[in-house]
Amino acid sequence: MQHTPAWLPDRDSRALLAERLTSAAAAMTTAALAEITRRHPWFSELDADNRASVTLVVRAGVDGFIAWFHEGGSGQAEQNIFADAPSELTRSLSLQQTVDLIRATVETVEQQISTQLDPADRPVLENAVLHFSREIAFDAAEVYARAAEARGAWDARLESLVMDAVVRGDADDAVTSRASTLGWQHPAGLCVVIGDPPAQDSHVRRLRVAASRIGLDVMAAIQGPRLVVLLGGDFTDDVDASARVARLVDHFGPGPVVVGPVVDDLTEAVVSARAAQSGRRAAPAWPDAPRPVLARSLLPERALAGDGHARRELAQVIFAPLAAYGGDLAETLEAFWACGTSIEATARRLFIHANTVRYRLGRIEELTGYAPADPRDAYVLRLAGTLYRLLG
Repeated sequence: MQHTPAWLPDRDSRALLAERLTSAAAAMTTAALAEITRRHPWFSELDADNRASVTLVVRAGVDGFIAWFHEGGSGQAEQNIFADAPSELTRSLSLQQTVDLIRATVETVEQQISTQLDPADRPVLENAVLHFSREIAFDAAEVYARAAEARGAWDARLESLVMDAVVRGDADDAVTSRASTLGWQHPAGLCVVIGDPPAQDSHVRRLRVAASRIGLDVMAAIQGPRLVVLLGGDFTDDVDASARVARLVDHFGPGPVVVGPVVDDLTEAVVSARAAQSGRRAAPAWPDAPRPVLARSLLPERALAGDGHARRELAQVIFAPLAAYGGDLAETLEAFWACGTSIEATARRLFIHANTVRYRLGRIEELTGYAPADPRDAYVLRLAGTLYRLLG
């Protein structure tokens, strides 16, 4: 059983004071609204419905104080003063504006008590206002905490829908609009990153914070056995994107983290997502892959795993320019490998000078981006040549 605080008068005295307060309740409400209007221009800028809701809250605060005082500060008499206000009010008023509203109302009630009621009654009523204002503060905190929780759940669902659309290739203008409501700033470049989900959901929150700190827009969703992350920023190229992802890999679970190619627009994000998904499936075939690894660096594994896009890129983007260039580059490349990557042996086999071999190898690297003498690059070039001859 809750006891009446010692500073409160007896029940009969409280009843008399509550009766006087009730007769002044309307005047207190009017004075509080006038003070809010005077102090805070935002109140006048609200629409009629929200101003009416604020009036309802102020009157509920005055009436709630009277009931609370009459019952001797009993928790059973408390009712959240925001309970009858429309839920839209918490979206129209910021927490700071709500604090301003409460402060103005409490100070107005104190002023009305000090000027309109008997001087003998003022000390106990002023003390009561002080205690009740704490209850109102808890009311406001409860309302905004519930609103934040509901908004967080809605945002998480909306973010999952956006990420699902990106992965499936359904990112149209409607999806772009939804992303905007989540704070997506439509950056100059974006890429999709896929890895294992972390053991704890808190790591996903930390990933968001870490990405924001390095100037990246971020959306993320756990989709079954994978964590899919959409990053946006001023990426110069895929290598730049990978370097920035390297600062975030600790927030993924163990296993490969694959970075899709940088694209320009959310509607094109499926290109990055598709490459990242393919790379994530094929990554175990390259045990020494860096972490993170570019999806493009996994082209051979992706091609062998059945990715038609990877096969075409190897054949048409990497090897076709080499074949079209002429100058016996393709023949020199095959001879170089047949001779165990020995420049001198290749020169003898082709009856040319060793410097000519070096020039051609350099030209191959310029055209393809891959060095024939590097084991990994040679693997890419070999498979690209095979697929070029198969696909034509």
